Parts: sequence; structure tokens; C-alpha cells
Amino acid sequence: MYSIPLLTFVILGGVWAHGGHEQQPLNPEAHWAEKHMFEEHHISTFDAGSFFNLHDYDSSSEWTYEDIAKTYGLKDRSTSHITQQEKDTAIKKVIELYDRDLSGTISFAEYVVGEASGIHLPDFGFGPGHHGDDEYEYEIHHFEKFHGPDTTVDDLTHPEDIEHFRMHEEQEAAAEKQERLDRMSIVQENIPQKFRRNG
Repeated sequence: MYSIPLLTFVILGGVWAHGGHEQQPLNPEAHWAEKHMFEEHHISTFDAGSFFNLHDYDSSSEWTYEDIAKTYGLKDRSTSHITQQEKDTAIKKVIELYDRDLSGTISFAEYVVGEASGIHLPDFGFGPGHHGDDEYEYEIHHFEKFHGPDTTVDDLTHPEDIEHFRMHEEQEAAAEKQERLDRMSIVQENIPQKFRRNG
């Protein structure tokens, strides 16, 4: 069950994020969380509690290693060039900054108090923190930027559009193939060659 503050934030976040294409430029002095919210969610006004709740993916009131990895986009394919050791080091650094009770996680209170005392999520140079699915990332980073509400399918000619629709076609083809296989009582391709009858 979602908490009322989280639902309120998500609903308002959706209104802010999709209120229009006329975003104000980002302050060059912005810290990483501000850059993340601006680029990944199209939100420019938020508080520490709202940021925490938005990135508390299981609504447990604490950030785990997994929550931090996802927030920084370390599970996204755009960060596959970053070694696991670099990812681990960065996540441990974030936990060390905020984790006052040494639990290995960051509670809501620890994050909010840390932010109020001037601690901010570091920018490790890993990018803005892509943590949406492919559809969300395409929508927020390409479609909203280069296309408008009146865009037709014929207008979707950028390389990003072509790649996006190619991915959908591949997924549909794979789903159709799986559906055909599921209808078969015996799938010969799954039988090892040594057990097949020659002839």
C-alpha cells in the first residue's frame, strides 16, 4: 500500500513533469539530485523528503544498496562501461555520507537531516541516473524533447525513433515465436541432437 504523501508527490510530479515543454534552464551550480530531477523527471522544485520517497522504490522508508544503484542509473545499460568495483565504491560512499546508525541503509530521516545539514548526493560522473524502463527513457529523453502532441507516425524519423520502433518489432516477433512454441506439444529444437532420430 502506498503512503498518502508518496501518492500526492507522484500525482503532483506527473503534473509538473508533463505540464509543458517550456522548462526553465538548469542552474549550472545545481547538485546531482537537482540535475537528476530536472533531466530524468522534468521536476525543478522539490524537497528532500519528496526526492527520497520518489526513489524509495519498495516504499520501505529506507534506501538500500539496490535503491541507490537504481537511482544513479547503475542498472541501466548506459552505465555498462562502469566497472562493478566503481559502482560498489560509489554506492558505499553514498551510504557513508548519510548512514548515521551504521545500518548499511539510509533511512528517510537520515537523508532529510543530511540534506538539511548540507550533505548532497555526489556526482560521480555516471550521468543523470536513468532508472526508467525503455519506454519511459525514450519518452522523456527523446519524444518530449523533439516531438509534440501533434506528431504523426510519419514524423518519427530520427535515429532514436527508428531504434525505438525496431526494438518494439523485435519484442513482438519474440513474443509471437514464444506463443507458437507454447502451442507445440514437443519443441524439437529443445531436444539435444544426440537424442534425436537420424533420418
